[in-house]
Amino acid sequence: MRPLEQLIQWEDAGAGWRVAALGPDAAVVDLLACTGEPVDVLRSDDPELLAYLGARRSSEEDPPAGG
Repeated sequence: MRPLEQLIQWEDAGAGWRVAALGPDAAVVDLLACTGEPVDVLRSDDPELLAYLGARRSSEEDPPAGG
């Protein structure tokens, strides 16, 4: 499964996430429990995920238009 698909699947299951670190070549995303506590970490250098996270830094923000 591609990293962006994994992130969207996590959110679709009702859990949250937030960017812990985002650079031009890699990202670290905290995957959160319903209490807001981190339960896992997604690390990736996938360009599709990096572009998505450039427009949306957490599950609390609205998704980018068209995506």
